[in-house]
Amino acid sequence: MKQYLLAVHMIEGEPLPSDEQMQESYRKVDVFNDELRAEGAWVFAGGLHPASDATVVRAQGGRVITTDGPFAETKEHLGGFWIVNATDLDAALDLAARGSAACGGPVEVRPFQQIPEAWPLEEIPQE
Repeated sequence: MKQYLLAVHMIEGEPLPSDEQMQESYRKVDVFNDELRAEGAWVFAGGLHPASDATVVRAQGGRVITTDGPFAETKEHLGGFWIVNATDLDAALDLAARGSAACGGPVEVRPFQQIPEAWPLEEIPQE
């Protein structure tokens, strides 16, 4: 099975949902998460703080530079995500549609790159 990222996008400046609407969305997402687990598609998921809470780290010329705020200057930011197992893109798109209905936001679907089996895996030294 392939793994896919289902990324939930938030749009700055859109009116915030009411507390009641947020609680309903949380309930629907919990149900969706339980369905993913029951179907064997669940890998990991998480919601994120607003992009304004982000810190960008750059290693340049032997120095580390940090800046406040999101990396991209845009109104759309990653608000949360699921990592799921799916047999193919169509199955991942179906999961994304259900996730979008649960969270009430747009969901982008991206497959993870497959690591070629020929790549040697280095052993991690034990301390």
